[in-house]
Amino acid sequence: MLVSGVFFALMNVSVKFIPDIPAIEIILFRSLFSLIFSFLVLKQLGVPVFGNNKKLLIIRGIVGSIGLISFFYTLQKIPLASAVTMQYLSPIFTTVLGIFLVKERVKPIQFLFFGISFAGVLVLQGFDTRVNLLYGSIGVVSALFSGLAYNVIRKLKNTEHPLVIIFYFPLVTLPVASIVSYFTWVQPIGWDWAILLWIGICTQAAQYFMTVAYQNANVSKVSSLGYLGILYALFFGFVFFGETFGTMSYVGMGLVLAGILLNLREK
Repeated sequence: MLVSGVFFALMNVSVKFIPDIPAIEIILFRSLFSLIFSFLVLKQLGVPVFGNNKKLLIIRGIVGSIGLISFFYTLQKIPLASAVTMQYLSPIFTTVLGIFLVKERVKPIQFLFFGISFAGVLVLQGFDTRVNLLYGSIGVVSALFSGLAYNVIRKLKNTEHPLVIIFYFPLVTLPVASIVSYFTWVQPIGWDWAILLWIGICTQAAQYFMTVAYQNANVSKVSSLGYLGILYALFFGFVFFGETFGTMSYVGMGLVLAGILLNLREK
C-alpha cells in the first residue's frame, strides 16, 4: 500500500508538471493506456470483457470520469497537498451516499466526524488565497463523484470482475474525452509525451499494488495507510514546486484527515 501511494503521488506530480495540457487531454492519454492494458489482461485471463451489468458499469464510468477530471483540474490549479486533501473527502461522500444507494447504516457520531472534515476544507480555503471558492468547489465535486463511483463499485462487487470495472472507466471516458479534446487540443511537445506515458504507467502500477494489498491484508488497516498520501503530497509539492503552507492551512488538512480517520475507526 505504501508503494501504491508513492505511484499515486508520482502520478499527481506528473499531472502538475504539464499545466499547459488541459486536464481532459491528460485523461484522454491516460484512458487510452488503461484501456489497452486492461483489455489485454482480461483477454489473457479469459474474462468476458464487457461484463454483465452494463448499465451500472457505464454509470460507474461516467461518474468516475467526472471525479477524475475535476481532481486533475485542481491538481493543476492549486497546491498539490490542498488538492489531495480535498480529494480525501470522498470516503465521507461514499458513506453518506451509501445510506441511500447500498442501505448502509451510519451512526449519529459519524456525522460529527463528517462535520470536522468539512470544517477543515473551510479552514483550508479561508486561510490559503491560492484555494479560491471555484477551485474549492471543484475539489469537493471531485470527491463527491468519486464517492458516487465507489458506491456503484460496491453494487457491482458480486457480479463483475474488478478488471472489468476498471476497463469500463476508459471505455466510457475515451469517446467523451476525444470529442472535448478536439476543441481544446494543445499539442504536447518534447518531454510532455514522456510525462503523459509516465502518468499511465504510474496509474496502472498504483492500482496493481493497491489491489494486491487489499487482497492480502486487513482492509481497514490497509486503507488507513492510503492517507499517508497527504505526506507524499506535502513532500513532493515542496521539493518540485516549492509549495509551502501557513499554520492554519496545516490545521485545515489535519481536520480533514482527523474526521476521515475517526469515521474509519468508527466503521
